[in-house]
Order: sequence, then C-alpha cells, then structure tokens
Amino acid sequence: MGFIENFQNILLSGKNAATLAAGLWMTLKISALSVIAGTLLGALLCKLRTGRFKPLRGLAALYISIARGTPVLMLLMLMYYVVFARAKVPAYIVAVTAFSLNVAAYMAEVMRTALMGVDPGEVEAARTLGLSRWQAFFHVTLPQAVVMAKPTYQSTIINLIQWTSVVGYVTITDLTRVVNNISARTMQPLFMILVGMALYLGLSYLVTGLFWLTGRKNDKKQSA
Repeated sequence: MGFIENFQNILLSGKNAATLAAGLWMTLKISALSVIAGTLLGALLCKLRTGRFKPLRGLAALYISIARGTPVLMLLMLMYYVVFARAKVPAYIVAVTAFSLNVAAYMAEVMRTALMGVDPGEVEAARTLGLSRWQAFFHVTLPQAVVMAKPTYQSTIINLIQWTSVVGYVTITDLTRVVNNISARTMQPLFMILVGMALYLGLSYLVTGLFWLTGRKNDKKQSA
C-alpha cells in the first residue's frame, strides 16, 4: 500500500483524523501552558539566583541543579503517582506542573546568563543620565538580555515540545500516544511514525517561525 493510499485509508477515513487532531491539541496545550508557567517561575528563580540574600541564592541554585539533573519523566511520574496521587487533578494539569518545574530551571539559567552578558558600563551610563534603577533595567538591560536569550529560549521551547512525548506514561492521550494507538490498530507503524515525526517537526518550525516574525518586527521598530 502506497503513501497516498495510506493517507486516504488511515487519516481521511474513520475517526483517525479527529483522534490525531485531539492528540495534537493536547500536546500543544501542555506545551503552551508549561512554557508560560515555566517562564514565570524561571524569572522568579533568576531573581532569587541573582539576589543579595545568600540563603535564597543557594536554594535557587540547588533547585536549578536538581531540576536540570533529573529526567523529566522521573519528575512527571513523581508528580502523578506520589504528589497528586490522591488529588482529583486532571492528568494534563499534573503534566503541566511537572514540565513547568523542569523547564523553569532552564529558563532561569537562560535569563541569568543573558543578564550577565549585558555590559555594566551601559547601565552606569544610563544611571548617570538620570534614569532610575528600574528605568535603566527596562530600557537598557532588558532589551539587550532578550536579544541574547532568544536563541536559547527558542531551543528550550522546542525541546519542551519533544519532552511532552512522554506524557503517555501517565495516561494522557497526546500526539505520541495517538500515533502509537493508530499504528497498532491499522498495522501501519512506519506510516504513522512518519506522520508523527512530520507533525512534531511542524511544531518546531512553527516555534521557529514565530520567533523569526518577532525578530523582524523588532528590527523594523529599531530602523523606523
């Protein structure tokens, strides 16, 4: 059976297309919520990591070290089978919690590295011109830090989308699990694996395209 026949018989007939779309939506939902929550938590960790209070700096550094050194699947299983075992919390919320806690550690380091990369002399010059500490941060430090952090931040989001492929271990019907189920039902594993790979690749290019568009908008603003 050729590719076109497989596409027609497997994806365009029956409920497979709707099931695949539902799995794709679940992957998108978990990824998007985890990025938002992970970024906010990462910003808090970055603040603690670079703050003046030494105990909080140490705690933030310890958390980042543990989270980055622990497989995300282990954290997901800990959240599902231990922390939220008796709570009536939807499985996808548990997954978002686990991924947010994991990705926050990476986001914190991305932010901290970007902030440290800004030339302190420019901040001092801004303060000399009369800007307050917060004004100097928002007008001088933050714009430069965003530019420096952007490539790594983009890669972290793409990696997160790929990490979500393990949520099937905690009963969530995501894109990977749907692909596996359809493969078993239709006895066409190669075709469905290629479809799954194409969809994940499409999500990666979607993220890349969004970052590219935001970059073009910023370039136009600066040149205007």
